[in-house]
Amino acid sequence: MEPSQSVWVETYDKQELRSLHRSPHGANEKGSEPGSIPGWRIPNKMKQIQWFSKETNRLYQLFGEPPTLKISGVPMHRHIKMNPIEDTELKIRAARPRGVVLDVCTGLGYTAICAARLSAVKKVITIEKDKNVLEIAKQNPYSSELFSSKKIEIINADAFERIKSFENASFDTIIHDPPTYVMATELYSEKFYTELFRVLKTNCRIWHYLPEPGRFPRLREKVMKGLKNAGFRSIFYDESSSGILAVK
Repeated sequence: MEPSQSVWVETYDKQELRSLHRSPHGANEKGSEPGSIPGWRIPNKMKQIQWFSKETNRLYQLFGEPPTLKISGVPMHRHIKMNPIEDTELKIRAARPRGVVLDVCTGLGYTAICAARLSAVKKVITIEKDKNVLEIAKQNPYSSELFSSKKIEIINADAFERIKSFENASFDTIIHDPPTYVMATELYSEKFYTELFRVLKTNCRIWHYLPEPGRFPRLREKVMKGLKNAGFRSIFYDESSSGILAVK
């Protein structure tokens, strides 16, 4: 599938890229030091990739190296004090995924990739609404394992609607990594949290991305209250991963 209404795309020079593959020894489940995810090989050279979609009226860009995704100028990872891979490692350390994992909002797939590398994880089901995001991920060499791993299933759908089709207690871990609040308010709603609670197994954990208070200083309070009302317990904010942890 080609990106919808693409205006300009500059792809990588494939001859300048090293092949990307897993570490032969597997991943360390306790987590390695930030920036040292096993098996993540660095391309020799990267070129800029971006396009504008008339369908969504948004600009999609790969920015930096390792790249983060920017949508209309809004970064989808923390990238100032750390790079996106370091950010991902901190999420995985906090979430401690195991069993069957639901990854809400695929993005460039870093979270799904890192989770799938753990021996404790049997499968990762990752949901991404925007086909442009999946297309730009295909152009990113750091995302290659998202499409090659047999443990990862990608669903191109609206998570708010698609979650309703999962059976009760389908997942052992949920990693909920939505874009900024203004881009997807429904994914911060109590109605959606109730569905997340329903599909998570008892005594299992959810990690919910929540940026530092900025334009919405009371958002953390709103999210924690919504999770509690949905039935979650042991709710607390983890500063290192910029996320809320809770248990069903």
